[in-house]
Amino acid sequence: MSGKLMALAMLLLAGCAPGQSLTQIKADQKYSGQYIAQQCEGKDGWSDKAPPASVFGNVYMVGTCGITVLLITSPTGHILIDGATEEAAASIAENIRKLGFNPADVKYLLSSHEHMDHVGGLAELKRITGAQMIARAEAKASLESGQYHSDDPQRGVFPAFPGIKVDQVIKDGETVTLGPLRLRALATPGHSPGGTSWTWQSCKAGKCLQFVYVDSLGAVSADDYRFTDHPEYVSMFRATIEKVAALHPCDVLIAPHNSQSQFLERLSGVKMLVDTNGCKNYANAARDKLDKRLVSEKLK
Repeated sequence: MSGKLMALAMLLLAGCAPGQSLTQIKADQKYSGQYIAQQCEGKDGWSDKAPPASVFGNVYMVGTCGITVLLITSPTGHILIDGATEEAAASIAENIRKLGFNPADVKYLLSSHEHMDHVGGLAELKRITGAQMIARAEAKASLESGQYHSDDPQRGVFPAFPGIKVDQVIKDGETVTLGPLRLRALATPGHSPGGTSWTWQSCKAGKCLQFVYVDSLGAVSADDYRFTDHPEYVSMFRATIEKVAALHPCDVLIAPHNSQSQFLERLSGVKMLVDTNGCKNYANAARDKLDKRLVSEKLK
């Protein structure tokens, strides 16, 4: 058997994702969910370095112990969702390399919401990869300026972040396409005005799962902000929560903070990675939190 045929046979036996090399299969085996959970035990800082981890098929976790950053790969190029903090950018790029991928093959950068703990590293990652930034119009001004939107409940809480040029604006329901990759954008404003979630299908060894990377839905704000003073914003926030609750199929829910979806526990096998009620449960918790926040404000 020729070397190429032998390699192909080994790939098939390993149940690899399309376009995955033997180097990447070895990286998958080394960088397991158990390993990242072990390395991040007792650490959940936004910039705390974490090893990469194989999630399922062509989906990889390349972020930090506290912040989710996802790499979705294909033979024609890769897509990166979120960039954690400015300090974390170098370790994210290194995680991509550790998995056997070239950062220069990342063609598109996407984001969840325009806060420094999730997009602070995108400008540097764009410099490293040369990728194009794609975002909704509602997030564009903030992403490019590094400043928080005037309607953002958390305006004034965090410092500015390095701005990143948005190369393409996408609308709610539109699809980002790269070779075989198809990621659909979902407008989910509330935690921030430009909040965006992403959904796609990934397959491995004949099994396909619907991934939903849902933006943060927490009713969090600056100390002097009152949601009850902004009924239109609350109405928009509630519509987002109901939109997420209705998402189906939702096989694998992942959120921007690892703790929000217990991502590391699920990667390690302590909890199940697949939970078809994940979107509904995540939305229900967010609805309860928003309701409690509104009641507490009225009592003050």
